[in-house]
Amino acid sequence: MRPANIADFATFAWGIRGSGARCEEGTMAATALPRIETDIPARLDRLPWSRFHLMVIIALGVTWILDGLEVTIVGSIGPALQERGALALSADQIGAAASAYIAGAVSGALLFGWLTDRVGRRAIFAVTLGVYVVGVLGSACSFDVISFDLSRVLTGIGIGGEYAAINSAVDEMTPAHMRGRVNLAVNASYWAGAALGAVASLLVTNHHFIPPNFGWRLGFAVGGILGLPVIWLRRFVPESPRWLVTHGYLPEAEAATARIEHAVRSLGHKLSAPRGTLQIRPRRSFGLGVVLHAMFVTHRKRSFLVMVLMVSQAFLFNAIFFTYGLVLTKFYAVPVDRIGLHILPLAAGNLFGPFILGPLFDSVGRRRMIGGTFAMSAILLVATAILFGLGLLDALTQTLLWMAIFFVSSSAACGAYLTASEIFPLETRAMAIAVFYAFGTAMGGLGAPYVLGRLIGTGEAWSVSIGYLIAAFLMGCGALAEFTLGIDAEGKSLEDVAEILSV
Repeated sequence: MRPANIADFATFAWGIRGSGARCEEGTMAATALPRIETDIPARLDRLPWSRFHLMVIIALGVTWILDGLEVTIVGSIGPALQERGALALSADQIGAAASAYIAGAVSGALLFGWLTDRVGRRAIFAVTLGVYVVGVLGSACSFDVISFDLSRVLTGIGIGGEYAAINSAVDEMTPAHMRGRVNLAVNASYWAGAALGAVASLLVTNHHFIPPNFGWRLGFAVGGILGLPVIWLRRFVPESPRWLVTHGYLPEAEAATARIEHAVRSLGHKLSAPRGTLQIRPRRSFGLGVVLHAMFVTHRKRSFLVMVLMVSQAFLFNAIFFTYGLVLTKFYAVPVDRIGLHILPLAAGNLFGPFILGPLFDSVGRRRMIGGTFAMSAILLVATAILFGLGLLDALTQTLLWMAIFFVSSSAACGAYLTASEIFPLETRAMAIAVFYAFGTAMGGLGAPYVLGRLIGTGEAWSVSIGYLIAAFLMGCGALAEFTLGIDAEGKSLEDVAEILSV
């Protein structure tokens, strides 16, 4: 029987929601638990794609939409923040505010990544989204550069915390044969937010309809308004059964998996028999030493690979999107209220790239697709840097070139996040995502907006081209690392890609 409407489907989800419950306090004292045999990973991997999975993706994937909205709003209305009727920020201060946002994301990822592996994926969802909502509404209410920077830090903390918990949950509840394309689609939804931000910027920077000192505030407030209903929707997302079973909550894991299967069957799907079981010895918690040993000793080559991928894509995206509005106004005299028209094609290229190329990550394979997209991005960046330095571009051709670059490089960036989330043991997954997101973003993205802002401030085209060439070099390094160290994880269970520690 199929649910007749959303209320019926919510009933299915509500039944699954309760599976996140923990064992009684008295049963949690010991950390060493008896060895068990489980088929839960196999049961989850053999599920067909269903409306249940779509509900989970919508509830969790909104993080990337909100992040895309944030980055694009700042990039699009950055020049408006320089006006006396707004905050009267300089180009350097706009770049510094972007770096403050990234610094918050780095610290939030580390803090909530550690908590996600200890207390579960579901427990973190509402907290991190709530922090984001407070931060973005604080940005809308800022009255000087200090209050604005502090609000951007808080917003970043919320977004950074979301990455670890959500990437973990998405991979752990997605069937193995679709994990690549689903992960790319979720990460690509960032660009749906970017497109929304570009459209919103056209409205909030139009002084004929909205006063200058109110428009930019409304632009930031949009993210907070969108985030509020999602906090409610996440109540229906279950705890990851994989996390439950490895932490010794076998009855809860069985119940969660059974409810998911029931929801899928109720939507008209027939389930095949699961293949294979796992012998594991659950633990209530895993010390930081165990986690770091797995990341930097047992899997040190994988750690190096992920770090290179994350650094290179972080520099490219943070450098360009936080400063593109400044390039348009300074070099092409594009009016502030027209910047969104140039950001929108870039967002479209970023959005459609992973959706079109995503299935190839499951068929052609991870190594070829990730390495290939990084390499192609580097080539296109070199061409753009040369053409820009020679003065052969205008606002239209510059935008079209970036649209082509980001069609490819967005798939590369999504592949980096996919790699970080699937090639480490389950018990360390959230912390691994957090560490590599944090340090990759810090090394590749924290100073990128500031550096590009300074280069743009010189007014010299070749100075800006140097920034583009740096991005090209880093993307080339990412391609080399993937081709030599990449993991062929397509179609494999997470437990086959990286053996769990609970053995």
